[in-house]
Amino acid sequence: MSERESMEYDVVIVGAGPAGLSAAIRLKQLAEKAGQEISVCILEKGSEVGAHILSGAIIDPIALDELIPDWRERGAPLTVQVTESPHWILTPKKHIPLPSAFLPPFMHNKGFYTGSLGSLCRWLAEEAENLGVEIFPGFAAADVIYDEKGKVKGILTGDKGVGRDGKPRDDFEPGIELHGRYTFFAEGARGHLTRRVIQQFQLDAECQPQVYGLGLKELWEVSPDKHIAGRVVHTQGWPLLTEVGGGFIYHQEKNQVAIGFVVGLGYSNPYLSPFKEFQRWKEHPSIRPLLEGGRRISYGARVINEGGYQAIPKLIFPGGALIGCSAGFVNVPRIKGTHGAMKSAMLAAEAAFDALTKETSPSLLTAYPESFEKSWLAVELKKVRNAEPAIAHFGPLIGSGIAGTDMWMRNFGIDLPFTLGHRPDNTTLVKKEKGKKQHYPKPDGKVSFDRPSSVYLANTQHDENEPCHLTLKDPTVPIDVNLALYDSPERCYCPAGVYEILGVEENKPRLQINAQNCIHCKSCDIKDPTGNIVWVAPQGGDGPNYPNM
Repeated sequence: MSERESMEYDVVIVGAGPAGLSAAIRLKQLAEKAGQEISVCILEKGSEVGAHILSGAIIDPIALDELIPDWRERGAPLTVQVTESPHWILTPKKHIPLPSAFLPPFMHNKGFYTGSLGSLCRWLAEEAENLGVEIFPGFAAADVIYDEKGKVKGILTGDKGVGRDGKPRDDFEPGIELHGRYTFFAEGARGHLTRRVIQQFQLDAECQPQVYGLGLKELWEVSPDKHIAGRVVHTQGWPLLTEVGGGFIYHQEKNQVAIGFVVGLGYSNPYLSPFKEFQRWKEHPSIRPLLEGGRRISYGARVINEGGYQAIPKLIFPGGALIGCSAGFVNVPRIKGTHGAMKSAMLAAEAAFDALTKETSPSLLTAYPESFEKSWLAVELKKVRNAEPAIAHFGPLIGSGIAGTDMWMRNFGIDLPFTLGHRPDNTTLVKKEKGKKQHYPKPDGKVSFDRPSSVYLANTQHDENEPCHLTLKDPTVPIDVNLALYDSPERCYCPAGVYEILGVEENKPRLQINAQNCIHCKSCDIKDPTGNIVWVAPQGGDGPNYPNM
């Protein structure tokens, strides 16, 4: 086996999303202004920057304005401003508009931008490279490297050319060690190395459990006479009348509409299928006409942090920091995380630059969490910290009323003396005897679709002769526990049809994992009742390839 090479940098960043790219740009900006050299690299597991990026998205430009004030003149791909933002309460047959006056001012979207977050990340990558940042797409971060004192020393990239049996093939290439004086984890929600670092340093010992929603999205090209650039619609209510969730319709450029559905993964019914709820939602009389005669361009899914301020773990550890959605800077009721991810990254970068320019760089970047607590980001997240748990605890109807009241009071400066907690998503399922089997309509192939045809549009690819990246702590659990007690809920919650139970007719059931279908949403790593499924990084470059999501 070949010797591993190593490369040295001042800062190593895992993930070329909005957080990772913003941190790199800010570091280089500060270094340039000070006339100093700071070496920065970004590791990206997708085949290219943006390949794994999926978001609605409506972007509040506040952080981008701070990072690159002239981004509009420089040609950033955010050109469609929100012109109207109705909120609908859906019943099975109609929609009821919620007057905008009912929503606190910070919930309004007019003047923000809707577009492809993947395209924005590609543009940010160009800006970063122009500043001297080294970006390595197609290289997955496989493990964390620690020094003899337990400090994070850097990252090990995944080996390439390893067979399904775990042995090197003829095309084997060993991973590379990337050493950094500081390492930033910007993997997005439920990053697999972030999870290890949190456990290693017990960063979540004093916060609430992180909880998640599963966001499913399709990009459509619709008839020009139905397209209203800048119109964005959010829905709640039907078809999820007792669980947390809702839909969105964003009219973007070139007659394209981003349409999607988010289901809170704290749901209780083991037979609920977020994918099929999304397809059913599109059949609503207020939504279907928009899509009829149109063309579905792409499909994807990704989990979203929904824990809010109280679920943010400690942000720093010896040798590095958590930034962006790796830490959970998402404003859940606003359905926005990009600006928070970018701002947190900029604060971490500023702390790292100050540390790197000292004669003796400190192990802990204490200035980062301190500056976060003083920032507009912390103020924003504190205002909405009870919104998601209120709905999770009291249901969509009563919970929405409590959440709205709480946000209005905080908007007026009345800081209520309590913060609601969370229950981990994998502890909420009821046993199959108490579950309610769902009867979802058959997809018509025009507006609603099945999972295989949807996964095809995600352009996901995995080398079939490589180790399965969906690992099981105990191979007996899927049958002895999941099938026996919950009727194998992984068959329902996975939006890509990865999990199947075979051999039932022969009374020899077994779990079949179709890892080649995986679109890296991470729902299995979160929702599995015993936490038995652990997502690890496949070979670099594998997974979905989203063109404009």
